[in-house]
Amino acid sequence: MFTGIIETLGLVSGIEQEGTNLHLTLKSSLSCELKIDQSLAHNGVCLTVVDIQPGEYTVTAVAETLSRSNLGDLKVGDIVNLERAMKLGDRLDGHLVQGHVDQVGECESVEALDGSWVFHFAYPTGPGKLTVEKGSITVDGVSLTVVDSSPGKFSVAIIPYTYEHTRFKTYTAGTKVNLEFDMIGKYVARLLEQRDAG
Repeated sequence: MFTGIIETLGLVSGIEQEGTNLHLTLKSSLSCELKIDQSLAHNGVCLTVVDIQPGEYTVTAVAETLSRSNLGDLKVGDIVNLERAMKLGDRLDGHLVQGHVDQVGECESVEALDGSWVFHFAYPTGPGKLTVEKGSITVDGVSLTVVDSSPGKFSVAIIPYTYEHTRFKTYTAGTKVNLEFDMIGKYVARLLEQRDAG
C-alpha cells in the first residue's frame, strides 16, 4: 500500500527483456536502503526488488503489468517516480494507493499559470474508471486532487514543488501516464454494477 507521495526520482540505467518479462535497473538514492523482495512503486506500479548493486537495483515487470502501464515504453535515461510502501502508523499524506495501475491515460495539454500548472488528461472510459471533482486520482504514482472531471477527461493543478520533484516537468501533449483510480470509488462502482445486474 502506498500514499502517492513521491519520495524521489530514479534513473533507468538498464533494460533487459526475458521472454515476456522486462527487467528494469534503476539508479536511485534509495538503493542503499532497499532489500530484496521489497515493494517499491515505479510511476505508480508496485514492483518487487529482485537484485541490488551499489547505487542501483533491479525490478521485474510481467506481461500483465506491461499491458496496463507505461513501463514498457521506458528507455535508458528516462526518469521514474519512486515511492516505498507505507509503514503502518505513518501519516497518510496523500490517499490510499494500491500500486495496481488501472490503465494508461494521455496528457492532452499543459496550461502554465502564474506559479502553478494545470494538466489535462484523457483516458478510455469503462466500469470503475471514473473521476469526480475534488476526488483523488493517481497519475504516475502521484496522489492528486481532481480539478475538473468529465467522462474520459480530468485535470489536476500542480504546485512548483510537485512539478520539480516528479516526472510532471517532462510531460507534454501526448505523454502516456499510468492511472490508478480512487480505490473507494472503484468498489462503490462495482457494488452498484452488481446491484443493477441482480
